[in-house]
Amino acid sequence: MIWKVFATETFELSNSNRIKFQSAIIRIKKYFIHSALIILFASSLAYSQWIEDHVVDQHVQRGINEIYNFEFDKAESDLSEVIRLRPDHPVGYFFRAMIQWERIISKFEDESQDEKLYELLEVVVDICEKRLDENPEDVAAMFFKGGAVGFRGRLRANRGKWLGAANDGIVALPLVRKAYELEPDNYDVLLGIGIYNYYAAVIPGKYPFVKPAMIFFPSGDRNKGLEQLRQASLHAKYAQVEATYFLMQNYFTYEKDFAKALELARRLHEKYPNNSMFYRYLGRCLVSTGYLGEANDIFIDIINRYRQQQLGYDMYDAREAHYYIGKFEFLAGRFDNALKNLYTCDEISRKLDKEESSGFMSLANLIIGMIYDAQEKRQYAIQQYNKVLTMKEYENSYRDANKYLQQPYKRN
Repeated sequence: MIWKVFATETFELSNSNRIKFQSAIIRIKKYFIHSALIILFASSLAYSQWIEDHVVDQHVQRGINEIYNFEFDKAESDLSEVIRLRPDHPVGYFFRAMIQWERIISKFEDESQDEKLYELLEVVVDICEKRLDENPEDVAAMFFKGGAVGFRGRLRANRGKWLGAANDGIVALPLVRKAYELEPDNYDVLLGIGIYNYYAAVIPGKYPFVKPAMIFFPSGDRNKGLEQLRQASLHAKYAQVEATYFLMQNYFTYEKDFAKALELARRLHEKYPNNSMFYRYLGRCLVSTGYLGEANDIFIDIINRYRQQQLGYDMYDAREAHYYIGKFEFLAGRFDNALKNLYTCDEISRKLDKEESSGFMSLANLIIGMIYDAQEKRQYAIQQYNKVLTMKEYENSYRDANKYLQQPYKRN
């Protein structure tokens, strides 16, 4: 295993360099495993090309839409019917596991639901392996096994179980590539390959320490990956939503094309209004394109949904909402409201940030310092800037904190 190769090199380094090296390897694992495993989930959606029963297909499509809209009870009903009608096919079992995945995501700090997901995914793997024993070129079985193993790896990676996640990625990736070789013109298949092409090209450029690991994997193509995602988003019969989501995410995070990201975010939220992730991305895209008032209304609504304990809205959503509301109030000159929201963001961050400070914590404290300077409370402002310098750097937080330590922030 490639991660074992890296790990064996650390014994020749000094203590300080070994710590730095091991930290770098953890970062390599985190960014590369996440990007590699993303393809496995997305590719698994190319399932229904192999379902000929119209009634079963209707239940599957309805179940998927219900999962995306966080209507889990309805999805359970539809997918149970799929399993009853097609007990030999992995599709019903796979998406039943996806309901559990979404439940975990909606309350991610609670790890008590993890084992149930592992059990449900194991059922999918067993069914797929039986089908592959009978037909080694069963594309549906390849996709669903790859998807199940990939989801297991994604959860392991999110829980910091990097070795298990890496092993899952190594098992699942060949299945996805083999399925693509057998079905290269399938738009649903294009989703998974497009994601791999894109991330395999982008991640090493953004995080150069990943490059040594990439020699073990096929090279990517950024433009080709984007185009494949566009095609899947437009034409895939069953994977359109997932293709649209990843396309939106890539436009927002890596391409910095916020206008295109906003267009896709609006489309997703309109179709799935209960999906907290799509709603949150809509707010982010509105901020990045300058629609601050509309974004502020969304983040206020997110906090209300969190307080009402609406499914899918947790402390992570609340923290982000308080940050953006605080920033909006700061820009509007309403400092008391800004401080209230930014301090709430900081308070929630201290509960959530177990290993290191998040960007929300760092940037919230920076803005708090700027507010104190604007209020001519220099002593408090200095305390905030020094606090920012003890946190992990995000964007230009260190540069700005040092700048305002030398010269107080002045509001234009």
